[in-house]
Amino acid sequence: MTTVADLVGRTLVDAGVRQAFGVVGSGNFHVTNAMRRAGVAFVAARHECGAATMADAYARMGGGVAAVTVHQGCGLTNAMTGITEAAKSRTPMVVVAAEVTSPRSNFYVDQDALARAVGATSLRVTSIPDAERTAHRAVSLAVDGRRTVVLNLPLHVQELDVDSPGGVGDGASGAVDSGAPDLGGDDVAGTDAIEASAVVPDDAAVDRLTSALRAAARPVFVAGRGARGPGCRAALEQLADTCGALLATSAVANGLFHGNAWSLGISGGFASPLAAELISGADLIVGWGCTLNMWTMRHGALIAPDATVVQVDDTWEALGSQRDGAIGVLGDVRAVADAVLAALGEPVGTDPRSRPVPLVRDPPVGYRTRDLSRRIADEIRWRDVPFTDTSSSDRIDPRALSIALDDLLPDDRVVGVDSGNFMGYPSAYLRVPDENGFCFTQAYQSIGLGLATTVGAALAQPGRLAVAALGDGGALMGAADLETVARLALPMVVVVYNDAAYGAEVHHFSPGGHDLETVQFPDTDIAAIARGFGFDAHTVRSLTDLVPVFDWLDGRRSRPLLIDAKITAGPSWWLEEAFRGH
Repeated sequence: MTTVADLVGRTLVDAGVRQAFGVVGSGNFHVTNAMRRAGVAFVAARHECGAATMADAYARMGGGVAAVTVHQGCGLTNAMTGITEAAKSRTPMVVVAAEVTSPRSNFYVDQDALARAVGATSLRVTSIPDAERTAHRAVSLAVDGRRTVVLNLPLHVQELDVDSPGGVGDGASGAVDSGAPDLGGDDVAGTDAIEASAVVPDDAAVDRLTSALRAAARPVFVAGRGARGPGCRAALEQLADTCGALLATSAVANGLFHGNAWSLGISGGFASPLAAELISGADLIVGWGCTLNMWTMRHGALIAPDATVVQVDDTWEALGSQRDGAIGVLGDVRAVADAVLAALGEPVGTDPRSRPVPLVRDPPVGYRTRDLSRRIADEIRWRDVPFTDTSSSDRIDPRALSIALDDLLPDDRVVGVDSGNFMGYPSAYLRVPDENGFCFTQAYQSIGLGLATTVGAALAQPGRLAVAALGDGGALMGAADLETVARLALPMVVVVYNDAAYGAEVHHFSPGGHDLETVQFPDTDIAAIARGFGFDAHTVRSLTDLVPVFDWLDGRRSRPLLIDAKITAGPSWWLEEAFRGH
């Protein structure tokens, strides 16, 4: 017979889900297998939080909408940190959660309330008639509304025979939909998808932004998550060429302007000294799909007192949410950029990379002078900033390590970064080829997500070398999925910046003379742990210890590689600043 679980699994795949992750228990066994029979690629993770993060990263890195399947109750609660990260980042993802509805069950929790509490949208299949419609709607809401959707599948509904004329659910019809504005789901019939439409800016808003750009002498564009869509880079670069703006990104959009001579890299805590100098010297800052929050603007320190601030976003809620006094422009990034280009009398749709443009116009336009172009070429990268190497006989300076890895690793890479005291080193020192080369699941700032992040990113970008950058705390939290990496035979390099501590807390509380025993640990041989899971693994205490990495890169890469780098301990500039803001 065909059950509701079969129907829902097949419908999710028909609606566009091609990749799923999960930990399978009795409650999600049948729906997961139904998805597999329908053609979905499924990865069994070792923990539900890792599964959710893999799906999140897969969707972020251009793989398309992904699904997570979890057992009722404990399976969902195990996944909640990963789901929270995805919801805060507006990742299009469907969480297929088995559910019990009787409070007498030990598995019972209010799964609808759980989803809403972290900003996800909750749907529930309640009967045979609404099963297909609700499953399709879950994918439509995820993709077109850029939402993380929890699709609850009660056990007693899952097992109903779809072909039975008397089969009914619990007497209800329709779906529970809460946690986000309605997109007209009750009017969706059968498997008709909700069509997404671009948010077109009004003329008055375009005129305000155009006037601000015309008046600016030192404009800077900061592109965020909302600028990672098709055609956004070309439109923003063309507009920046026209008005003489410099280009920067938030951390999640790192790589968007890779190769552009006027790119400053990441704005905020990871910004190099020259980048921080130029952004803070701007008289106009335009956030494109970027809320310009405390991290991206260093608690406002990167905004000059007399600078004009503009936010471009396709949701009202984002406009002004982080920056008081900002001019808000409601619209999709590309639509707004094209409208402003038209208002400036420029031809729309010309990719700057396809036509010869002088590096500096004569006379110079905006921020773009010959002297500044030379400074950007010579000083904008962190690796070009002089530093005192603190390496010792048994510890390596994380800056020296990161520079060496950047030289060793191929350019065609995708880098996933965990949270922690170390995270600025891979973020600031490892180059990425474009916005799909850097995966930064840090909206919730949970450590332990970095390895799973890189698994999802690797599957979404299979032609690139995946590089996971972890701290020792996060590596040990997510160690179970070392087995997943080895089982999938992913050609991945895992770099553990190992200072045997929760470094952020050590360096925050040590100046006050506090007892640090709770955040410092005995040294762990993480390389030995990785070898037990099937990795090639090496301990690195100096640059000469990186020779096996070169050999691995030059070889077959048949097993993943882990580098247990014993780094010198020291406070990170980015977290010092972040804690100061709190």
